[in-house]
Amino acid sequence: MSSRVSVRKTSTAVWLGLLTMTSTLTITRAFQMRTFSRTIFFGRRHSGCKCPVASNSVSRKNTISSPIANPSLMSRYMSQTVPSPLSEQEKARLETKIKEKGDAIRTMKDNGISKEDLAPHVAELLELKAQLDPSSVDPQKNEISKKGNNRNNHQSSKKNNEPAEAESDFITPRSENYSKWYNDIIRVCDLAEVSPVRGCMVIKPWGMSIWDQIRNDLDARIKDHGADNAYFPLLIPKSFLSKEAEHVDGFAKECAVVTHHRLTADPSGEKGLIADPEAELEDPLIIRPTSETMIWNMFKKWIVSHRDLPLKVNQWANVMRWEMRTRPFLRTSEFLWQEGHTAHATAEGALDDSKAMLDQYAELCEHLLAMPVVKGAKSPSERFAGAEETFTIEALMQNGWALQSGTSHFLGQSFGKAFDVTFQDAKGKQQDVWGTSWGVSTRLIGALIMTHSDDAGLVLPPRVAPVQVVVVPIPPKKNDEEGKVALNDALDKLVVDLKGAGLRVKVDDRDFVRNGAKYFEWERKGVPLRIELGPRDVKGGFCVFKYRAGSEGKETVNLGEAADAATKGLNDFQKYLLDAAKERLAAGVNINTTYEEMKKALESDEASMYPGAGLFLVPWKCDATNEEKIKEECKATIRCYPTDVNEMGMAEGKKCFYSGEDATHMALFGRAF
Repeated sequence: MSSRVSVRKTSTAVWLGLLTMTSTLTITRAFQMRTFSRTIFFGRRHSGCKCPVASNSVSRKNTISSPIANPSLMSRYMSQTVPSPLSEQEKARLETKIKEKGDAIRTMKDNGISKEDLAPHVAELLELKAQLDPSSVDPQKNEISKKGNNRNNHQSSKKNNEPAEAESDFITPRSENYSKWYNDIIRVCDLAEVSPVRGCMVIKPWGMSIWDQIRNDLDARIKDHGADNAYFPLLIPKSFLSKEAEHVDGFAKECAVVTHHRLTADPSGEKGLIADPEAELEDPLIIRPTSETMIWNMFKKWIVSHRDLPLKVNQWANVMRWEMRTRPFLRTSEFLWQEGHTAHATAEGALDDSKAMLDQYAELCEHLLAMPVVKGAKSPSERFAGAEETFTIEALMQNGWALQSGTSHFLGQSFGKAFDVTFQDAKGKQQDVWGTSWGVSTRLIGALIMTHSDDAGLVLPPRVAPVQVVVVPIPPKKNDEEGKVALNDALDKLVVDLKGAGLRVKVDDRDFVRNGAKYFEWERKGVPLRIELGPRDVKGGFCVFKYRAGSEGKETVNLGEAADAATKGLNDFQKYLLDAAKERLAAGVNINTTYEEMKKALESDEASMYPGAGLFLVPWKCDATNEEKIKEECKATIRCYPTDVNEMGMAEGKKCFYSGEDATHMALFGRAF
């Protein structure tokens, strides 16, 4: 029978390093809101606002409806005949006006304008939208709005608009659709959005600032590892990729190819710009999917003697791997990453380097991201193209799926031989070079989201949060000049103290946004700690703390002790998130499972489910054919052969859960992003 790993039992789960936990954490999150979000929906009959309230497992929707206050205006443009097509200049003018009016409406809403005063502005916006695209207003829905003289009709019209409004700032609960929840978090928290280029994303400032924190931490680790930063061309000659047979087979279907070096006008005038037939490249260029071939070509020039080894370089760059099915941060055609490449005189030196860098990745995830991982080796069929061994860190997401979060490859001598990279050893003999490569990418942001976030929005561990503390001053009454001076003085000292303690602080003193809206915004963006400071607080010599998760309610803290209290509270918050993730990982791995039990558990285990079936640690005989059969039968793959349990010899004396033959490894199976 299948049994779940828990913190209290299953001694065989020592491999996770989690069984030293002596008590089970009770994980609670409370998210109280004083306000709800406000969004204007262009081209629709009413504005809606929705926000999740209370705990992370509960979502409530509050909707305020404001019917258009000018039905005659609506009927006038609804009854118009189809207008003649607009010129590009007219379209641009209307789009500019629509944006300006939309921005003005948002500002008015933030300033608390009444629905009656707002209605004419909304009507004006609708008219502009209708001029640009008459189909943006549905006559049938307008008739429903006119007839809506009772509550039932009004509620019905709200439901008809529900899907469109859900694209505003509403976060789908995880239990309803985990995949949509993930996409909603990215959208409403301003992390990224879809770009005009299919399969590519625009990383917005908040998302990029998180990547900056990861990059800064990792860059220091890479330098401590002995690697220096460099940069190599984005374009790689196709002939380079062809030199390493396994490598080209692994990446051929994902490569984007540049075949011409200029454009020209289509002589017929039908197609605008075309690739100039006379500018075709003799050797087409590949937009880098990874840089092994380019870097090993340069290693040939840089390595002559054993004194040049080991040679370690790293580059921070973007890569392109053409993807048909994409998911923001997890799988996009273009993504940001770092890739390290090393050359060594011995196999032992290269193997040790690849393992040491994997340890750095695991420590980064746990220390910075509060995300525990399983370290292990990939099965032969899952190895990097051209590698002799691929080592991986696998994280468990909240829906029970795994996410490969970083890899390190022992390349053997394949690339050294393909590019004729040799060195003269101490005895004067020419030897082939041994190599490694290793990397992590912006996929770590996706892992961060799915490890900690809840139905109320993003949850960021303090060490990776771009803003660790947001201070929201509550202004005194307009005529209270003395109160303003006192508040500003207290605010300045508080910020100096917090920054002096090494904390990343932001003061949100926007006077055009209500305090409740500020609280909602920063909680949704995952800022770990909010501090409120108002006139009464200043007079009493205290301020108010509110943590994003892990504790209910607010705390009153003495102003003179705020910096120390914030530092301790954020450290406790970091530990709380890590402990919660460790417990989830321990509970999410099934052991002593038969193949039929795993197959049944995974039959309906899709990415949208929450919670899912989890992962399965089972005895396994390494067999590529059987591995492929399991993948076809239940979509599960071998995430890794976990290092700890296999070094302990846990597979010895066991039979493969699939073939019944003697097991060679303990394997971790599961669905994965």
